[in-house]
Amino acid sequence: MACLSPSQLQKGSTDYFLSSGDKIRFFFEKGVFDEKGNFLVPPEKSINKIGHALHAHDPVFKSITHSFKVQTLARSLGLQMPVVVQSMYIFKQPHFGGEVSPHQDASFLYTEPLGRVLGVWIAVEDATLENGCLWFIPGSHTRALVLIHGEVVHKSKQNLSDRSRQAYTFHLMEASGTTWSPENWLQPTAELPFPQLYT
Repeated sequence: MACLSPSQLQKGSTDYFLSSGDKIRFFFEKGVFDEKGNFLVPPEKSINKIGHALHAHDPVFKSITHSFKVQTLARSLGLQMPVVVQSMYIFKQPHFGGEVSPHQDASFLYTEPLGRVLGVWIAVEDATLENGCLWFIPGSHTRALVLIHGEVVHKSKQNLSDRSRQAYTFHLMEASGTTWSPENWLQPTAELPFPQLYT
């Protein structure tokens, strides 16, 4: 696992993010460092997410991603050759877990034709209005698993509560007849081509 020092993070590193598709890396919340790069909050409370190859390198997340339930779900949706594109563990830290503006995952993970990317969002903790739940379908925050079509616009607000709102999420792509855009920030590598979901 690789992690930038606070001073490097303070300056920002686009390459650290853009080259994270085949690695496990840590990403911090905005506003957790002072101007000298020192933590303003305890380091363990400063992490925004860990990504983007948990599904490939961590045995726990690999077993969840490739579980019988996920494979059965993908088959029931008619996916013939799904591959796992990326995965993240999202912390949504108490009091300052950042807001995520409305977006479509297909904007970041573009395919031709559109509609070939599916986000699988597994709640690890209760998601409430106070701790920054997802917004898109009324009432869906009360279920453990949310499927997010790549073109669905969704968002979450800042966590201003005393409780975190943790989730594990990953994206599948139907590889059969699909072209992955070379313009996407995340690209398969020789070390980690997108792994097949079905085992």
